Amino acid sequence: MKTQYGHYLLAGSFLLCSLSVFAGPDDFKPGPVLSEYGNIAKVETQLSIPKDTVFKVDFDMSEAAVPGKLNRGLVKLARFINMHVSEGVPLSNLQLMMVVHGKAVNDFTLNEFYQTQQSQPQPHLNANIELISQLSQLGVRFYLCGQTTVYYDVPTEQLLPGVKVALSAMTAHAIAAQQGYSLNPF
Repeated sequence: MKTQYGHYLLAGSFLLCSLSVFAGPDDFKPGPVLSEYGNIAKVETQLSIPKDTVFKVDFDMSEAAVPGKLNRGLVKLARFINMHVSEGVPLSNLQLMMVVHGKAVNDFTLNEFYQTQQSQPQPHLNANIELISQLSQLGVRFYLCGQTTVYYDVPTEQLLPGVKVALSAMTAHAIAAQQGYSLNPF
């Protein structure tokens, strides 16, 4: 009986400990910088962020959003900013860029072009415009793969303000690496 009771006690302790480790959807709250995007959860961590750390991070994105919805890659980038600023990293210490290729390039276009790329009877507006604008104002640099823009026939004049074209995604990532950026694919 003692052994069985011990197993129950151990299982109960594990359950209580595991409940405090896992965050549910209700644990995510607006962040300090982009309060409408990239909700974050408070996390107890054993990896401290050294004071004065500068994050030079190069994000890669190739998946397009569902038409009319936010691109998950952009939301993750907003979450990255909110998480680190909430932990005391100065916004000026976040040097971020995103390299975009594949179907995701459409999420970086003006509404008139964006709507022509949809096969739905009533095309949606580009839900990413405001978030891209806010991220650009925070200093995030966006580079679209030039090879992809040619492949999908995306005219430069249809790109959102602040979005630039690189020779290719591979070129942009290589230059970022030479400039000391770490690659954060998602």
